[in-house]
Amino acid sequence: MHWLQNHWYRLTPLHLILVPISLVFSALVALRRVFYRDHILSSHQLLLPVIVVGNISVGGTGKTPLTLALAHQLISRGWHPIIISRGYQSSSHHPKQVNPGMSSLTVGDEPLLMAKRNICPVWVGKDRVATARKALEAHPLCDVVLSDDGLQHYRLQRDVEIVVIDGKRGMGNGWTLPAGPLREPVSRLKTVDAVVVNGGDATFGQFSMHLDGEVFHNLIDPDLTANPGKFSKSDIHAVAGIGNPQRFFDHLSSLGIAFIPHAFPDHHPYSASDLKFANCDAILLTEKDAVKCTEFADARYWVLRVDAQIDSDLIELVLRKIKSHGRQIA
Repeated sequence: MHWLQNHWYRLTPLHLILVPISLVFSALVALRRVFYRDHILSSHQLLLPVIVVGNISVGGTGKTPLTLALAHQLISRGWHPIIISRGYQSSSHHPKQVNPGMSSLTVGDEPLLMAKRNICPVWVGKDRVATARKALEAHPLCDVVLSDDGLQHYRLQRDVEIVVIDGKRGMGNGWTLPAGPLREPVSRLKTVDAVVVNGGDATFGQFSMHLDGEVFHNLIDPDLTANPGKFSKSDIHAVAGIGNPQRFFDHLSSLGIAFIPHAFPDHHPYSASDLKFANCDAILLTEKDAVKCTEFADARYWVLRVDAQIDSDLIELVLRKIKSHGRQIA
């Protein structure tokens, strides 16, 4: 699949071959949505409001940082959120609460990252409806559900749909799978409650967002921190196995750090041999990658924590929507 992604953000002859399949895929996606809208396929409404943070493209766009930022904002306004996630590549089929000491192989890298932030309870499970219900049984004081991803999981009714777009890569070539990176056509953006652009041009979005951070934490000793100046005169390697590795590399460059970049596929399961670099004084990681490297890390491993800075109008829109809990698929 990784080789195919290289064709999604530029026009190549491969599109001519795959476009007919994409047209069929788009038709099936639209039909499935109609089935849920017309109650041919059943969906389930929770007793509490549900906010879904997702995307219409394959790959990372910044959903997890936005989910964490929204959780922070809701807590500051007196709400008690709980986060649910499928946990990509996790072995958890049944609902399970994520604890910071768990393995990413069990619960997934992004849920583990969120649990380590210790903002609110985080649960994973293949079935988001069952996961949400089990989580709310365990945490009866929670009053709003945040779903990290799951825009296309229509079995779970939602009060707010937020789509995050990578401001640098946009919609790619504009085609749905497999000719392009889209899970749903661009027209889907007209039906959601908010479109958030993560960096770059906000052409497609109502709201902007950017990732901010310049403090590095040592992976084996998180209380040990460093600023970018520590890495100015060393042999530095930077590793990113996220949806858009270049975003991380660009951020490091903006901090004045010179480094050798190493891009890996999204959700890559790291081993010590992957990061065995010659002439290496420090290895800089994203939080998402770091949770998969703790077992073999040494003192050279440093993690950059980033936080999403979002428009204040976005949280106000979310608050208005969840106070009128009960909207179904439109």
